[in-house]
Amino acid sequence: MDLHKHLSASAAEAARIARGVTPGRLDGPTPCTEMDTRALLNHWILYTAYGLEKRARREPLPAQWLERDFTAEPDWAEAYAAQLDRAVAAWADPAVWEGEISLGDGFAMPAPEIAKMIVKELVVHGWDVAKASGQEIVCAPETAEIVLAVVEEYAETYREYKGFADPVELPAGASAFDRALALSGRDPGWRPAAAR
Repeated sequence: MDLHKHLSASAAEAARIARGVTPGRLDGPTPCTEMDTRALLNHWILYTAYGLEKRARREPLPAQWLERDFTAEPDWAEAYAAQLDRAVAAWADPAVWEGEISLGDGFAMPAPEIAKMIVKELVVHGWDVAKASGQEIVCAPETAEIVLAVVEEYAETYREYKGFADPVELPAGASAFDRALALSGRDPGWRPAAAR
């Protein structure tokens, strides 16, 4: 499995979605009910771009970045796209995929597992941002299968830490992507209230 290919494609799609967010949408609702679009974007930008590069380099995230409002900065979407490019380039080094990566507090995971989780973050929060901003996400079926596998493996852990809501029921025959969304507590048919 060429995870780097999926990481690169998911990052490119995330950059496209970010560029499509208009200023008037920043304070609007998202499928993540506890976050408006601005808060969701800041979480997404921090962990999928800056955090992704720091993981590759085995460096901790600076504490001040946790409070940073990336969306308040000029051309934030272009800055996010450029940082995604740097992060994906860092993961192009085969050595990055060896060994484990620390997540802090003495906890570490194999590098490929971290990469799969970031693909999930790029895609699932990419869907969140797309829906909140009146866009659609493009996710290849093979990438959707990776996202579904990650959600299936870690859903209960995410729920324990309030990262996922309760699963949503779906009709039989739903796509892998919709099943990943539903298992993560998202309604694949969600739209902002004003758009309903």
